[in-house]
Amino acid sequence: MNGFYKNGRLWFFAVLLSLFSAYIIFVYARLSMSHQPELKKQNPTIERGSIVDRNGKPLAVLTNFYHFVVTPKLIKNIEEFAYLTGPILSLNPIELENKLYENKDESFLYIKKKITQENRDELYKIIEDKGWVHFCRFDKVPGRVYPMNDLASSLIGFMGDSGKGLSGMEFSQQEILSPTDGKVENDIIYGKNIFLTIDANLQYKLEKIAKDTMSTTLAESLILLVADCKTGEILSYINLPSVNLNEYTSSSSEEQKDRAAVNAYEPGSVFKIFTAASYVDSGKVAPTTLIYTTGSYRRGTNLGELIRIECHDPHPHGWGTIREALEYSCNDAFAQMSETMSNEDFLNYLKRFGFGERTGLEVPSETRGLLKSPDDASWSARTKATISIGQEISVSALQMLQASLAIANKGIPPKLTFIKRITDKDGNDEYNHTPEYKARVIKSSTADFIISCMQKVTQSGTGHRAGLKDVSIGTKTGTAQIFEKGKLLENEYISSCMGIFPVEDPQIVVYIVINKAQGENLGGRIAAPVIRSAADAIIDYMGMTREGAASLEHSGLISIKEGNPITIGKVLPNFKGRSKRDLFPLVDGRKDLNFVINGEGWVVSQNPEAGTEVTEGMTIELNLEH
Repeated sequence: MNGFYKNGRLWFFAVLLSLFSAYIIFVYARLSMSHQPELKKQNPTIERGSIVDRNGKPLAVLTNFYHFVVTPKLIKNIEEFAYLTGPILSLNPIELENKLYENKDESFLYIKKKITQENRDELYKIIEDKGWVHFCRFDKVPGRVYPMNDLASSLIGFMGDSGKGLSGMEFSQQEILSPTDGKVENDIIYGKNIFLTIDANLQYKLEKIAKDTMSTTLAESLILLVADCKTGEILSYINLPSVNLNEYTSSSSEEQKDRAAVNAYEPGSVFKIFTAASYVDSGKVAPTTLIYTTGSYRRGTNLGELIRIECHDPHPHGWGTIREALEYSCNDAFAQMSETMSNEDFLNYLKRFGFGERTGLEVPSETRGLLKSPDDASWSARTKATISIGQEISVSALQMLQASLAIANKGIPPKLTFIKRITDKDGNDEYNHTPEYKARVIKSSTADFIISCMQKVTQSGTGHRAGLKDVSIGTKTGTAQIFEKGKLLENEYISSCMGIFPVEDPQIVVYIVINKAQGENLGGRIAAPVIRSAADAIIDYMGMTREGAASLEHSGLISIKEGNPITIGKVLPNFKGRSKRDLFPLVDGRKDLNFVINGEGWVVSQNPEAGTEVTEGMTIELNLEH
């Protein structure tokens, strides 16, 4: 042993030990003197703001959900676990048991996602009592509760599991509801609360009317919009079918669709109020200008093309003004008036009304619609005349609503909006809506004249079914055959009606679009009555005065010029387009024939068909409509 510890070896180990110690000291000193990286701070939590109606009624509020997770391989008694937990989760215990056996060797399995706090607390009590805590876990996730279910669902939208909005205001106002940066309080960034312009109580009343209409007409879809003429605030926003936002992930794309914003369609005769305003405002057609109509517009071009536009009622109206043209919704008259304006002037007016552009409302994916240009390949010699009657143009319901405000507010439309207020978490106002007005579209006198024409449409025209006895209302109806994939769909129509009231001082505009109603489809017959019902509900709910308004009555007949007398020879003539008045002499004069006359207005169908041989005692059924 003593021989091992020789001086040379001792010195060698001493030197090694000194060098190692010096190295340790050097490394430690360098680390202590170097810049140390800062510890990364945890990102603050973002607490999403609420969406409420204009009166503060909750429509979308923050809540917590839980994902229920288990480790199947640690469950000793699968049958007992499934029997006790399944009913709380609304799961079939046998199916849950089978699921656990199928995954019995797994370390991780979702039993159910997004269970409520109440379900979580009930489950946890059982888990704790049974000693199952070691194989059960609840992952907390932020979520949304929509207290009103499907009310205004397309407007409110939906927030996904990631905490981001997927549709509606939840999507478009993501940065307001859940800001990614901002003031941090106790490691939380609080989102803002959004007060919508809609009134939940009024929305509920009008949705009931709309759903009843869907049921009676068997329509594929329906849009009903209500706006304040003075402020541009949208008071009701209805798209049917709608989705229960609490069951959004299991709904269909049709239920989720915001049709008023994304659907583009030919508006039909409702559009005539805007073309009429353009003609009058430009000075090309005066309110007193007389137009002679035959029921069919025909014009030849220098290329030999024949332009032909038929009226729904082919019976001649004779001489009349633009007021009568709107009253009877005469295609012939509007096609003739379109000749008075150049393409450029006509399109400029339509652009001023907002067609061909998005309204800029606070909703995602809004369509521009389609407003043709003479440079387009599809522009033809008949395009301007056809646009004037609401065809060869695509619009959204929101564009129609925005354009109507120019007429309702004396030519200067307020900009539409869905946002009434924005507040912080403590309820302090950060934004209050004040009306923002667009540039003047038409003269005040033009707007007043068009509304007076719309009132005439209600009193004795196609909109008489929208009339109120104690409040004046101006309307315009429309029935447009649906154009899809380059062709007109047979027996598929969009039925619509626009209403503005009261006429003396417009406060409210209502617009309805009924898509693909089954059976009856004329706008005057199925859309106008909804405007009346909606207007009644609005007037009562808002406490608008019903005193002193002119009583609007309708006889059931529209007075038009008499045509040539109807005669019956060896075969039946074509009765279509003839008025009830025209039929009276025939019914009284032909005692050898039996006539069955259904409805009022003009003949739209007959049985037997024209050309059928006449026999003594035969029955002729004629169906009339406005």
